[in-house]
Amino acid sequence: MKAKRVAILGATGHIAKSLIDKLCRRDKYELVLFYRSTERLNEFLESIPYTNMISAKKYSEFSQDEYEVIINCIGIGNPAKLKNVGALIFRLTEKFDNMILDYLEEHPEALYINFSSGAVYGTKFNMPVNESTCTELDINHIVPDDFYSIAKLNAEAKHRAMADLNIVDLRVFGYFSRFINLNAQYFMSEVISCIKDDKVLVTVKGDMVRDYIHPSDLVSLIEKCIHIKSLNDVFDVYSLKPVTKFEILECFAKQYGLDHSIKDDMQISAATGIKNHYYSVYKKAEKIGYFPQFSSMDSIIEETKLILNLQGT
Repeated sequence: MKAKRVAILGATGHIAKSLIDKLCRRDKYELVLFYRSTERLNEFLESIPYTNMISAKKYSEFSQDEYEVIINCIGIGNPAKLKNVGALIFRLTEKFDNMILDYLEEHPEALYINFSSGAVYGTKFNMPVNESTCTELDINHIVPDDFYSIAKLNAEAKHRAMADLNIVDLRVFGYFSRFINLNAQYFMSEVISCIKDDKVLVTVKGDMVRDYIHPSDLVSLIEKCIHIKSLNDVFDVYSLKPVTKFEILECFAKQYGLDHSIKDDMQISAATGIKNHYYSVYKKAEKIGYFPQFSSMDSIIEETKLILNLQGT
């Protein structure tokens, strides 16, 4: 069987690296990676079972080739950077999304898989979202916390308007793998960094719930979309079971001796708002055969072992 040509944009990002690592082990895909930093890409490729089924190109070359599937992983992966980008988040999202849509106009048989975010639901997550959840936006008082949500929502709306093209938006709420940037201001990045550096993790009193998708489950969902191909839809992405902050702390205290302290007056700064229950119970993806096999705890335990083993901790 001829391998499917899959273009992956944003090849040096967290999710993209994890997908490439999984997909390059399957001989049914020929991966074409698009990147901005040659150094970062080469460093990454040296860490995976690199084969002749992978090639790398500059974005300027994108329209010159043919692909059966295009996966858009472009985004700002560090919350610290996201807070300060302002209008750039709109321009960045639109630039590459429009480039892909232009390609689809010329190659309507191709499938475009775009990574969206749970942030499209807004910035208030006092409870998990579901099919009936509505996005709340104070239209007369838009603040920087809203920018990311609006950029993602705009892209999704544009994709649904182009119903004659094969476009799937996958809303990711949480993701953790061995390719995560430990310098990024994510909770799990801080947990792993504290274990590596033998430091006490400082956190607030309140709990929170997160849904970390296992890399294998995410690939499974992508392959469901590829198999169907003729599809224009959006799906929330979810694991078998979400996990709370204190469940994570208890587990990592037992396994790695992680110590933590509670600071009541600690200020939380989040680029897209405070998310106490950042996950979805909207299981629409079941309609295309997606049934996750791993819980959030499964994912973080397995991927943490890989991180610490690779770095000799």
